[in-house]
Amino acid sequence: MSYIRKNWVGLLAILVSGIVFLVPFAFIILTAMKNQKESSLRSFSLPSQFHLWDNLVEVIQTRNYMLLTAFVNSAILTVCSVTLLVIFAAMVGFVLQRKPSVWTGPVNFLILAGLIIPPAVVPTIWVLQLLGIFKTLHGLVFIEVAYGLSFCVLLFRAFIATIPRELDEAAIIDGAGPLRLFFEVILPLLKPVVVTVIVVQSVAIFNDFTNPLYYLPGTKNVTLQLTLFNFQSQFNTSYNLLFTNILLITIPPLLVFLFFNRQIVAGMTAGAVKG
Repeated sequence: MSYIRKNWVGLLAILVSGIVFLVPFAFIILTAMKNQKESSLRSFSLPSQFHLWDNLVEVIQTRNYMLLTAFVNSAILTVCSVTLLVIFAAMVGFVLQRKPSVWTGPVNFLILAGLIIPPAVVPTIWVLQLLGIFKTLHGLVFIEVAYGLSFCVLLFRAFIATIPRELDEAAIIDGAGPLRLFFEVILPLLKPVVVTVIVVQSVAIFNDFTNPLYYLPGTKNVTLQLTLFNFQSQFNTSYNLLFTNILLITIPPLLVFLFFNRQIVAGMTAGAVKG
């Protein structure tokens, strides 16, 4: 009883957080179990009959198995984007932290601008059209990298600041060049922040809806989030199939957060703790 009195604020916060996150997820599952007529009522209640399996089959088979194609596209987009983000952000953070120059100030300004200034959609589409990569998957990869690079650079730079410079000097004395110094000495020490960047950016890119909508129109390279349009129209919406689709595309990011929650927290706070 004394423990509850001392920690009632924390327990209340956990209870409220559980309600905020679990109730909507429960509503998604319940709606996905209903038929079209019951789901149109949008009530928080058990279905009279369970139709989850039928809904799953119909969602997967819709429009020639578009969901499976979208899953492959989203996986390719996520893996390629996160790989480039980790490499580029780690290298930029290393150079900014270890080798300041006259360019450090302007680069820092651009990094902060990337966090503060919202992206302009129309000029970006114009640039992609000039480069001939509009409506292409690799064009969207570059967009995701550009939008997430500033945040990742700040994470890597803060963590690299905690690594002693003596390691750099010892590697240079042993004859290591810049690339060997980075990839063989520095990069292995960045594991906590690398895991954090991989998990956070993977979930963000996998769940991204607006960027594929703007920069990847059409059905050729559709991503998972855009498959939600399959069950919505101006005059009719199949809520049972829509929520079944939502359930399917929610499970992978949810599993990632459940299994890598500790790594995310460790990577976000590692630089501050060591500093």
